[in-house]
Amino acid sequence: MRVRVLFFGMLKDLAGKSSDTLDLGEGATVGDVLAHCAKQIPRLKDALPSLAVAVNQQYAGAETALESNDEVALLPPVSGGSGEREHVRYASIIREPIDASQIVAHIKRCEDGAAVVFEGVVRNQTRGRRTLYLDYEAYEEMALQNMDALAAQALKQFQIRDVALVHRLGRLNIGETSVLIVVASAHRAAGFDACRWLIDTLKRTVPIWKKEYFEDGAVWADGEPFPAEIRHVNSRDRGSLAPDSASK
Repeated sequence: MRVRVLFFGMLKDLAGKSSDTLDLGEGATVGDVLAHCAKQIPRLKDALPSLAVAVNQQYAGAETALESNDEVALLPPVSGGSGEREHVRYASIIREPIDASQIVAHIKRCEDGAAVVFEGVVRNQTRGRRTLYLDYEAYEEMALQNMDALAAQALKQFQIRDVALVHRLGRLNIGETSVLIVVASAHRAAGFDACRWLIDTLKRTVPIWKKEYFEDGAVWADGEPFPAEIRHVNSRDRGSLAPDSASK
C-alpha cells in the first residue's frame, strides 16, 4: 500500500522536502513509517522522541495501523522555538558544570537588544553555618516538563523572543552554578521581568530539592510552599505533614 508522509517545521529542513510517498506492506503501522524515515534521513533520528504523529489529521501512536492512501504527518513540538536550535526543549537538567557563556552565545540573535542572565550560585554559608557543598536531586521527568511549561508560559506572557533554563543535579561545590536562566528579548525591561518571574516560579513549583552539608551535619533545605492551586493534600488532611515544597 502507498501512504503520503508530510514534514513540518524543522523536520522539513532535516528531510530536505515537505512530503514523501512510501510503499509499505499490508498491516504496516506508524512505527514502520518512523523507522523508514529514521533510516532514510539520519538527521531525523535524534528528533523522533520529541515528535507527534497525525494520521489523516488525527493524533496517532506508533502502533496505529495504516491503510492505503493514508496521510501521515510528522509534527515537531509547537513550542520548540527556532528551527535553528540544536534541541527542541527550552529546559535541560544536567550533572556536569553549567557553561553559561556557551548557552548565552547560543541563544543570542542579531535582533536581540538584551540577553538577561540569572545564575544561582552555591554560597559558602547558610544563616551563619559554614556550607561545605550541596547535593541536588529531582523528580527529573516531571521537573523537565514543568520547566518547559514555564518557558512556554513566559514566551506568551512577556515580550521576549527565546529562553533557556538549565538546572544541575548532584554534588555542587561552593561557587558553582546550580541553575541558569537566559532570556533573549528586544528590550531589557521585558527580559528582566521574564527572568525574575521564571526563577521565582521555578523555585516554588518545580520538584527539585537540595541537601546542605555543613561541618557539623547535613539537612534538606526548607523550600517555599507550592502554590495553593497545585497542592493535592487538603489542609484538614495534613495532620503532622510538613508543607509541600520544592526546595532551592
